[in-house]
Amino acid sequence: MASAELRDELNCSICLSLYTDPVSLRCGHNFCRSCIIKVLDTQDSSGGYTCPDCREKYSQRPALQKNRKLGNIVDCVLSTKPDMEETGIFCSYCIKSPVPAVKSCLQCENSLCGDHLTAHNKTMDHILTKPTDSFDNKKCSIHKKVLEYYCPQDIACLCVSCCLVGKHRGHQVELLHEASEKKQKKLCKYLSKLNPQKAEIKTRVQNLREHQRNIQEKASDKRENTIKLFLDIKEQLELAEKKALSEISRQEKKIVSQISHLIRKLDIEEDELSLKVRRLEEMCRATDPIRLLQESDITVCGHGDGEDTEEEGGQIQSEEDLDEVLISLTIHRSMRDIITNVTSQLGFHVPDILLDVDSAHRNVKLSEDLKTATRSEEEQDRTELPGRFLDYSQVLSRCDLSSGRHYWEVEWNQIAVCDIAVSYPSIEKEGDESAIGDNYKTWSLFMDDGICEALQNSTRLILNVMPTCPTLGVFLDYEAGCLSYYELCDPIRHLHTFTASFIEPLHAIFYVDDGASVTIRS
Repeated sequence: MASAELRDELNCSICLSLYTDPVSLRCGHNFCRSCIIKVLDTQDSSGGYTCPDCREKYSQRPALQKNRKLGNIVDCVLSTKPDMEETGIFCSYCIKSPVPAVKSCLQCENSLCGDHLTAHNKTMDHILTKPTDSFDNKKCSIHKKVLEYYCPQDIACLCVSCCLVGKHRGHQVELLHEASEKKQKKLCKYLSKLNPQKAEIKTRVQNLREHQRNIQEKASDKRENTIKLFLDIKEQLELAEKKALSEISRQEKKIVSQISHLIRKLDIEEDELSLKVRRLEEMCRATDPIRLLQESDITVCGHGDGEDTEEEGGQIQSEEDLDEVLISLTIHRSMRDIITNVTSQLGFHVPDILLDVDSAHRNVKLSEDLKTATRSEEEQDRTELPGRFLDYSQVLSRCDLSSGRHYWEVEWNQIAVCDIAVSYPSIEKEGDESAIGDNYKTWSLFMDDGICEALQNSTRLILNVMPTCPTLGVFLDYEAGCLSYYELCDPIRHLHTFTASFIEPLHAIFYVDDGASVTIRS
């Protein structure tokens, strides 16, 4: 009987159980075939292989040598003393004390320990199997005989009688253990294909989880930055509010003070006039002609002072009022400073884009502020210039963008066809390649009724979205080679992003068809 020390030596260092189909590496260490294959599969992506026991390194995946002697020793140990906890099957003949079974006889339907197995084998040549207490599934349900053959045609296990009579008669059959070995080889081959797929999926899952963590970390950072940004905006709004209210209070205090000063002067003048009125009333009632004539003429006194007060009061009424324009400008400037600060913190610039008259096709009408382009049936009176579009109703912008991050907005009147795009200034001005999207020098969002496409170098990508609101946002990161279009609805929706390596300055460019109009929003 094998000792406990020997039993420990027969355990695989990976699964810690008795070897199953043991194989050896070049370094001499042994493992279950399935265990070491799993370990090597996990090492495929690392660029090298190591022995799990001694850590010897292999530049290439090591070959696995079947260790037949070790396998025979394991089988001997299992036949001598099976693990009772693993099988739970005991010898049918050891009645006084339970003894673990090492084999079961399918014909006798009994389980046998080592001693009874030896006596059984001397007298009978029956089919033995691993210890089991389920004999029904080992026998033919029709003939009640042991299943010994396999029919590939009907995919069924057969007994001897099934092969001689019945519907399986004449079929090509195989011995059960040979068919089982074939299927095991087939499954192992399939398993060898599945393991790399499993490893690849595991790697992809790990990459996705890493990406998920990165996104969560970025979102957390962006959330903190956004909270800080809005706190700054709130502080600036509070300062802007205080500044505007302070200006209102300053004007109010100044004008009210002037009015109060005038009121005090008028009160004094009113008191003086009241005295004069009473004096005149007394004189008007006088009966002594000599006394009346000897009184001085009080109607002349203080005449100049009254005119000054009246003139001052009229000036205050006509000129001194709240300067609403000044108050509005104070608010507007504060808001502009806040927006400038926000765009600076967000890391992009809002350019002042104006349309270039010298590039506009004769059927493109431009507004006076050079912000709106409209397709017109009436040709505009324009001289022929080298930079003017001749075949398509298009127009370039004046300013060029050759570095940095920029954002601007464009409003489409949602009538007819239009292209909202960017272009190199070297775009052809006539011919087929002068059309937006039909060359490598333009990147366009093409819009028509119910259609939205991304165009570049004659390649059209139909987008699964159609802008429902008229205003679009355009974001350009020149160094990153990124051009993105957004629909400015609520919430804002991403439409498409182009990626490229820009080699020239970029200009905004527009195409407008009959009735179409686009406007650049500052």
